[in-house]
Amino acid sequence: MKNMFILISHNLTPEQEEDAKRNLQVDKFIYVKNSIWQNIPPENEKILDLLDELKKLILEDAKKGDLLLVQGDFGATYIMVNFAFQNGLVPIYATSKREVKEKRENDQVVTIRTFKHIRFRKYENVHKN
Repeated sequence: MKNMFILISHNLTPEQEEDAKRNLQVDKFIYVKNSIWQNIPPENEKILDLLDELKKLILEDAKKGDLLLVQGDFGATYIMVNFAFQNGLVPIYATSKREVKEKRENDQVVTIRTFKHIRFRKYENVHKN
């Protein structure tokens, strides 16, 4: 069984947890508690050093083959995906299907977007030799 370390801006849905247990053999979900992930400063030119604390928190409990669910700021995600590959973790992300419904309410059109979890997908290591 595996741990899933979670670096996203919200909690997993029950459907996502069930998918992870069934298809990825996850038995423990670990939310990496650090406020920086949800607040990557857009003003900073460089962010590599900001992520050091997150890396330390993950490495405290991670073992080779554990999963790192990572989605967020593009640059920070890139850094953390590479960190996962370098440390024997499996970086993944969630995929979803967007369903859009429109309805008329008086003189307005209201659009409702619903995202339905489909699966987790592994990031592919394009730098592998």
